[in-house]
Amino acid sequence: MAVSEVLPDYADAFPFERFNRMQCEVLPALLDSEDNVVVSAPTASGKTALAEVAICEALEADGTALFLAPLRALTNEKESEWERFEDLGYSVYVVTGERDLNPRRAERADILVMTPEKADSATRKHDSPRYSFITDVDCCVIDEVHLLDSEKRGSVLEVTVSRLRRLCDPRVVALSATMPNVDDVAGWLDAPADNTFEFGDDYRPVPLHADVRTYTHGDNAFADKYRRLYRALDIAEPHIRDEGQALVFVSSRQDTVQAAKKARDEIVERDIPMGARGDYDFHNDAADLSNETLRQSVLDGVGFHHAGLSKEDKDLVEQWFKEGKLQLLFSTSTLAWGVNLPARCVVIRDTKLHDPLEGEVDMSPLDVLQMLGRAGRPGYDDKGYAWVVCDSSDADKYRALLRDGKEIESRLAEDLDAHLNAEIALGTVGDIEDVMDWLETTFYYVRARSAPEEYASESALRERVSDTLRSLVDRGFVEREDMRLEPTALGRLASKFYLRLDTAREFADLAERADEDGLDQDGILRAVATAAEFDSVSARSDERDAVAAVLGETEDLDPGGRKVLAILESRMRGTTPGELQSDAWVITQNTLRLLAALRAFLDRLAGAGAANLACRIEARIENGISDDAVGLTAIDGVGSGRASKLAAEGITTPAEVREAGVSGLVSAGLSEGVAERVVESAGDLPNVVVEWGEFPDSVATGENDMREVTVRNVGGDARAGLRVTVNDVEMTAKNRYLGKADLPVGVFGGTADEMEYAVEVAFPELPLHPVVETRTVRVE
Repeated sequence: MAVSEVLPDYADAFPFERFNRMQCEVLPALLDSEDNVVVSAPTASGKTALAEVAICEALEADGTALFLAPLRALTNEKESEWERFEDLGYSVYVVTGERDLNPRRAERADILVMTPEKADSATRKHDSPRYSFITDVDCCVIDEVHLLDSEKRGSVLEVTVSRLRRLCDPRVVALSATMPNVDDVAGWLDAPADNTFEFGDDYRPVPLHADVRTYTHGDNAFADKYRRLYRALDIAEPHIRDEGQALVFVSSRQDTVQAAKKARDEIVERDIPMGARGDYDFHNDAADLSNETLRQSVLDGVGFHHAGLSKEDKDLVEQWFKEGKLQLLFSTSTLAWGVNLPARCVVIRDTKLHDPLEGEVDMSPLDVLQMLGRAGRPGYDDKGYAWVVCDSSDADKYRALLRDGKEIESRLAEDLDAHLNAEIALGTVGDIEDVMDWLETTFYYVRARSAPEEYASESALRERVSDTLRSLVDRGFVEREDMRLEPTALGRLASKFYLRLDTAREFADLAERADEDGLDQDGILRAVATAAEFDSVSARSDERDAVAAVLGETEDLDPGGRKVLAILESRMRGTTPGELQSDAWVITQNTLRLLAALRAFLDRLAGAGAANLACRIEARIENGISDDAVGLTAIDGVGSGRASKLAAEGITTPAEVREAGVSGLVSAGLSEGVAERVVESAGDLPNVVVEWGEFPDSVATGENDMREVTVRNVGGDARAGLRVTVNDVEMTAKNRYLGKADLPVGVFGGTADEMEYAVEVAFPELPLHPVVETRTVRVE
């Protein structure tokens, strides 16, 4: 069926001229019905085109389409691919956590592209002007809906789609690789039988042979990697010799590089004819690669692909693999979910991977099936070959997976308390009846009714939700009055920052203690290092000496907590030990999120001074800068490098930047243009002046004298906490956006010989050291 006949106004948006057999069977449901649609079909059978048809239908009706992509890398890919829609006059806008949101562009977009996590964030904030665009969605396309079964991300997708349906009830088109229980997904989304499709392997463009190969497991994990690599090469070799291609999946970015290096040596040893070192043009093209190791490798016909490569390098590797210039490619699992890059032979070398937060874990069955589905190049191969290499003890498990597939389960139960708290905090659940109504909108509820022996009976399920609600009330996240439910400040903060509830409770307790007893850097770092989000972190034996070198011999934390604490302390110094660097990035990113949350708890419950300390620690961990120079990072355009350069020249604060001026910063090593921008940005920060007025030097015993101290901000606006103390006892405290503030101060003659008055101005949202000025009054 020709695209131009079906969608004449949108034919240029499709990269092909005719729909295939599978697509033709689904078209009537997409075009002649307004009901939801669920499609389960083999990898590479053409599901993306169905998403594009659904989007065209939404555009035709002047609506807005939302495309939920399983990975952030895929959102960027869609932005590039869907320039075809831009050429037709439609706006495509990608919303991810790594980009600053432009609310106006999002509101005007015809096609929104988001990950489930970003859509979750947007729907939680739908009543704010910044995210109100999310309630205007008319059609939601869920790519790879079997992500519901992902341990870490499945519940996010589930509650986000359920929430979106409650907010604006868009048409939902859900696409999936083959799954046995497609009817459960259809039941969840209220897709009628005529709009529910389950296509078998006969719809694969290339038939697939999939099986398991075992290897001899040894005592050395490093040596085992090479045993599995040689096994993978044994499998790939006949296909490569036959001018086919092999795609080998490994567990980490570093492994893609190391496996490619070792494979090149082994290919020479086996005298396998491949590579393009004699191809002058390809040699010149390879010189464009920025990764030197990759540049050498591709000339031997071996490539590697992972998220850490530059976009340009990844694009070239993908192009050369499609063209057949690379015959052997090593990749992480990201490639399986994203680029349509099939190969005649696919091998999964690693079925286990190291997770910085969980330790060694089995690869998700979803990832395994997704990878294996990449076997077979349409139009080139008569058959695709897919293999799992594993220890013999796991062989039966993987054979069963290949034979029976994987039913899609709900993961909501694992985080039921946090998600229910979020719905109450949002106001979508306002009373007891709403709780049960919300439960019935979840895939969890549908799956439990379908498989009560694996989940629970409906009555038991309702009891579980009731128990969860009681726990939320008992722990202070929710207030219940008769049938009404109201979120507490604690519940709102936990929802806003996506915290595990145990962590939120600990942060609140810490903030309340800090309000009474004060807080120091060690207390904040330990609160983060022991957060529930890091419960599963483990320290390998080779890491423990590095941890001890950073922390000393303290034994009051478990090994995982010590490892997190060591990474944070070393990050603040800018010198993370090499043994800890592999996990440092993930742990640091999670820490920054947790510190932002803790800062909000401290700001609300302990005051601006405590929040400012957390803010400075957050900036130090992010930038690896000393405490005396951390205020420089508040200046736009000043990161760790420039801050360190300025600090080395004795310029450590925004005030000193302003004083040094452009010439002083140029002398410190900045270019004139950068220096001008830095000085201008420093001028936008607050600049506090404390005016004591006619403050006395002495006061008679028993005498009281009311005076007034003025705090003036002669720089940029910012929220501040103002505090006046006498002999460390608080007299006055207030929070406000600081312009000018007059603070009444009682000067009185007490029993002490001297009274020290201090005015403190702390900025809870800026990593500037608090401004503290004092006056001493003698008591005579």
